[in-house]
Amino acid sequence: MKKVLIQFTALLCSITLWAQEEPITPTLQAYVQGEGIQLEKRNGYSTLIRGYIQPYFEAKDYTEAGNEELLNRFRMRRMRVRVQGESEPLKLGYRMQFDLSGASEFDEELNYYLLDAFIFYKPTKRITIELGQRTTPTENRGLRINSHTLQLVERSRVTSAFSSLREVGLFAQGRFRAGSSGAYWRPYLAITTGDGGNLFQTNHGGFKYGGRIDYLPFGLFTNFGQFREVDMVREPAPKLVIGGHYSYNQGMSSRRGRESGAIIYLNEDQNESLPDYWKMGIDLMLKWRGFSALAEFVHADASVPEDIAYRVRNDGSVASTFLVDGIQDVENYIKGRMMIGNGYNVQMGYLFKSGFSVDGRYCHLDAPEHSFLNNGTFYNRPNYYTLGLSKYFNRNYGFSIKSSLTFVELNEGSNDINSNPITGNEWIFRLMTTFAF
Repeated sequence: MKKVLIQFTALLCSITLWAQEEPITPTLQAYVQGEGIQLEKRNGYSTLIRGYIQPYFEAKDYTEAGNEELLNRFRMRRMRVRVQGESEPLKLGYRMQFDLSGASEFDEELNYYLLDAFIFYKPTKRITIELGQRTTPTENRGLRINSHTLQLVERSRVTSAFSSLREVGLFAQGRFRAGSSGAYWRPYLAITTGDGGNLFQTNHGGFKYGGRIDYLPFGLFTNFGQFREVDMVREPAPKLVIGGHYSYNQGMSSRRGRESGAIIYLNEDQNESLPDYWKMGIDLMLKWRGFSALAEFVHADASVPEDIAYRVRNDGSVASTFLVDGIQDVENYIKGRMMIGNGYNVQMGYLFKSGFSVDGRYCHLDAPEHSFLNNGTFYNRPNYYTLGLSKYFNRNYGFSIKSSLTFVELNEGSNDINSNPITGNEWIFRLMTTFAF
């Protein structure tokens, strides 16, 4: 299915770019670093090529007495190239984005090179229909922010805990005026596989259904500001978007719908029987004269079928044991392997006219008794406090240096990245440079 989709996308790309009676030499539009290279043809044909690299450094320390070892890491955080095009006469377009670093946004085991691969059709100026792989609107607002326009070095822990990153499916979005006041409604709908991106393997379970509704009481943001965290354009009047989202994943085979077939359960007949997973949340973004703020709340839960009798181990064998504190408990064992609970994220910052930005964030994860949010190595950390200082060297996102310092509170039973038990709390320093063309 995925191979056919990619081939179909490539075919539509060719049609979008070259479907005209006579070849016309494209013209290079005025170049602004960070906004990409824009090629345009007459009669409404256009192509945009953009990309960026982000070298990254991280240092982690623990407040435990006697622990003097710093855990340092250097890597290429992102190295992305995006090509997109549109044919206004055909009302068709496409986008393809690749990450040549091979690193996933949050999960190092999911090294996706292909990020976006979708075609879109605009039946009207207000409605867009998309088919392929992309970020889904059914997640929290932070996931929909472009990676090189983030306010801080990394996205919030709420995004990494609950979001599914990219998905394969059918998407629709609209933009409608709300009366004569200048306000707008932006609705979104999505039907996806529910198994994350790059779905070359078997699709397990049913589909994922969801949607989002955004309300912009003061009109649209300037220069795609709704999808960029820093108020780079210094909005002269307040701009606000308030939204809510919901999704229902029917039969999920991973912790949060990010990977197909990672966790499989069977009934007595050894046919697949998988838990359902749903998420809901509300969020907002505000910008005005260099000030920006983002607030998010996410709630996730699951339901476990009563007929589950076996679990599939990593080596493919099956087991009938579902022990929780030494007791056979199928439902809570399964929920303990899933990302369920609540997440809160509040962040804000101010961009000075000199290009310096001062930012802060508070993030809280609230885990029920049985949830993978209690995992000692990767989570079991309820509170994150972050301060950031950034420097932008031009009046867009072409070149910047960002730094942040995060204090993390650890619950009892936490481990370091090598699964060694630790006490105390964590300090994390991050430094990242972004160069975009």
